[in-house]
Amino acid sequence: MTLPLMVFAAGFGTRMGALTAHQPKPMIPVAGRPLIDHALGLGLAVGAGPVVVNTHYLADQIAHHLAGRPVVLSHEAEEILETGGGLRQALPHLGQGPVMTLNSDAVWTGLNPLRQLLDQWDPARMDALLLLLPADQARGYRGTGDFVLDAEGRISRAKGAHGMAYLGAQILRPEGLHRIPQRVFSLNLLWDEMIAKGRAFGMVHQGGWCDVGRPEGIAEAEALLGAKDV
Repeated sequence: MTLPLMVFAAGFGTRMGALTAHQPKPMIPVAGRPLIDHALGLGLAVGAGPVVVNTHYLADQIAHHLAGRPVVLSHEAEEILETGGGLRQALPHLGQGPVMTLNSDAVWTGLNPLRQLLDQWDPARMDALLLLLPADQARGYRGTGDFVLDAEGRISRAKGAHGMAYLGAQILRPEGLHRIPQRVFSLNLLWDEMIAKGRAFGMVHQGGWCDVGRPEGIAEAEALLGAKDV
């Protein structure tokens, strides 16, 4: 089984400072490959399709880089729509039913994160399945955790407790997006609905992960990849 994939690549990357003054963050090279290629490689490996990439900041550079590849661009021309609004705009390209989403500003080692999600996805019980790591194991992550897991794998908000970091990879039923009135909004709004219904789940990533949201994250990500001979 595989599913459509949405790769988020529209942000300004302001935390990267001068590195994103003239290029979008997904084009920053890590271990010799732009971040967007690391993300798309994960999707290719699991046969994801269709694949949609959203764009906004310096979108022409991403479009040029991806020209000729089997990728659909969802351009957010007027403003960045955030994760929820961006996914909703892209739905006509993604088809009906669940979708995988992946942030483009991280690197992974170990088992393919999308394969792990696909293997555990249970549509009878789940409206969302998020990939997580204990906050102290998530390189480049700043915080004490986004979620905690119960004995059955359901997630709830960490609320200050030491919990799990969300790694930017998930499977999600997107139908609820159409009930949200805002044009620009985060997927947190949809997650909260699913958590309240007991249909939002999480699982622990079997491998390493590093956020590349700040300049120092590049060297840390390359060290992680090098340590795993990737």
